[in-house]
Amino acid sequence: MSLSDGFHDIPAGKIAAVVTYLEMRARPEPRPEPTPAPWHLRRVAQPDGDWYRALYRRVGEDWLWFSRLVIPESELDAVLRDPGVAFYALEADGRDMGLLELDFRQEGECELAFFGLAGSLHGQGAGRWLMNRALELAWEQPIQRLWLHTCTLDHPQALAFYCRSGFRPYARQVEVADDPRLIGKAPRDSAPHIPII
Repeated sequence: MSLSDGFHDIPAGKIAAVVTYLEMRARPEPRPEPTPAPWHLRRVAQPDGDWYRALYRRVGEDWLWFSRLVIPESELDAVLRDPGVAFYALEADGRDMGLLELDFRQEGECELAFFGLAGSLHGQGAGRWLMNRALELAWEQPIQRLWLHTCTLDHPQALAFYCRSGFRPYARQVEVADDPRLIGKAPRDSAPHIPII
C-alpha cells in the first residue's frame, strides 16, 4: 500500500509514529565513553516477565513504548525463553536502569531490539557506554548485519545518536496503533508531550 502525499487522518484513540530502520554492516570503532564507568552490565538469562515489563516501563514509559506491553503474555514469554535473544540490564546504584536486548534469531544478523535508559541517566554518558557494550556483544557473534528501528515516539535525540554510533538509515514506515494509555497498558499521564485524542 502506498500513501499519497499530504495529510492523513488518524482516528481518535490511535497514535501514529514515523519509524526509521537503520543498519550497520561492519563493526565500528568504539566511541569515547566515561571512564571509569559507574555502571555495570548484567546478563539476565530467560528473564521473568514481571521483571522485564517493569524495566521496559522504567526505560520507555516517558516515550510511550508499548509494543511489549500489548502483546499476549504467551508471546512475550516465548521471546524471553528463546536462546536466540540475549537480555542485559544496566545497573546504576544497585538498580536496573537500562535495557539492552539483542535478537540473534535471524542467521547472520542481530537486531538491537530494545535499547534505552531510565530518564535519570540521560546526559551522563550512560547511553554511549551502553551502546559500546551493545556493539561489542553483537559483533562478537558471526553476523554480517546489525540493525534496529527507532521512531518519533522515542527520545528526540535517539535517531541522531544511532547515526553517530555508526548506523545508517535504510527504510521508513508509518505505524498506527491503539494509544496504550487508553487501553490500560500505560498510565494516562505518561508521555505528556503526546496528546491523547
